[in-house]
Amino acid sequence: MSNPSLLILPGDGIGPEVMAEVRRIIDWLGAKRGVTFDVSEDLVGGCAYDKYGTPLHDDTMAKAQEVDAVLLGAVGGPQYDNLDFSVKPERGLLRLRKEMDLYANLRPAQCFDALADFSSLKKDVVAGLDIMIVRELTGGVYFGEPRGIFKEGNERVGINTQRYTESEIERVARSAFELARKRNNKVCSMEKANVMESGVLWREVVQKIRDTEYPDVALSHMYADNGAMQLVRWPKQFDVIVTDNLFGDILSDCAAMLTGSLGMLPSASLGAPMANGRPKALYEPVHGSAPDIAGQGKANPIACILSFAMALRYSFDMGEDATRIEQAVEKVLADGVRTADLMGPEGGVPVSTSGMGDAILAALDASL
Repeated sequence: MSNPSLLILPGDGIGPEVMAEVRRIIDWLGAKRGVTFDVSEDLVGGCAYDKYGTPLHDDTMAKAQEVDAVLLGAVGGPQYDNLDFSVKPERGLLRLRKEMDLYANLRPAQCFDALADFSSLKKDVVAGLDIMIVRELTGGVYFGEPRGIFKEGNERVGINTQRYTESEIERVARSAFELARKRNNKVCSMEKANVMESGVLWREVVQKIRDTEYPDVALSHMYADNGAMQLVRWPKQFDVIVTDNLFGDILSDCAAMLTGSLGMLPSASLGAPMANGRPKALYEPVHGSAPDIAGQGKANPIACILSFAMALRYSFDMGEDATRIEQAVEKVLADGVRTADLMGPEGGVPVSTSGMGDAILAALDASL
């Protein structure tokens, strides 16, 4: 049997620095756990534009379609701000999502006990928080037609169209229910059925999928604006939240800040199963390319490392190793090891990007 294949796209800014620490984890798995991957590496984003004149070369796109999973660092930087919209670094990421048909975006929001004081909310509200937002990623108002800026009479009008088919809603709902079965068997679906027909359809379809295929999973419905309020009021009432592209974009960023640092948060984007049964998948940290600290050894690699742990769990059925990595991160944080973004009033042991990698590898060694 061939080794599982992984395409690494470090990208721009701090992407190469945080991805270097993931490469060390991959090497550790090979040396200490006998788990080996066929790893290839390529360019995406601004660095791809610099070399090829496009943020994602066709050959790179073809590789992404062939491998078992793609791991991406971050894209973008101020030097690309004046590029034409069609070749901006972010278009490379959007092309990956669209052509791989990655329709379910998994955004966990987990608050490690050692970092509960970093949240803007009270410690008792966020300590122990562990929720998952499942955002539909390839439909909705970001992709619906008609769209554009048009002239109407004497003024311009901007148009975007919220559009969902039943099948688009069904497949992301199934993703949420399947996840819930592996967690606490509870899903909250969020839309705006009170004012949007697409929301009415969303609610009806999600309820139908639950009733016919997942009767063991508890399902509730909530208007998305109330959902945003409830996330900052008492987030631990939720387990899995499923929602559309626009609301998912907003709600997942809101949930991200409950945990105190964007540098801590991974994500996964999953598509339909391939011939080998694994879903097409792209894993990436939630944070951006942070060009202001790039190359300085200040970046926090934890979100990228936890994104790789998600890949182990969801693409490679290596849940034990995923948990081992997550627990190593938790131990390091409990020991007070801190990159610059995690240094609070109580202090800690300041480390560089590679220093955080050293500490996590040491914790992994201790776990054996």
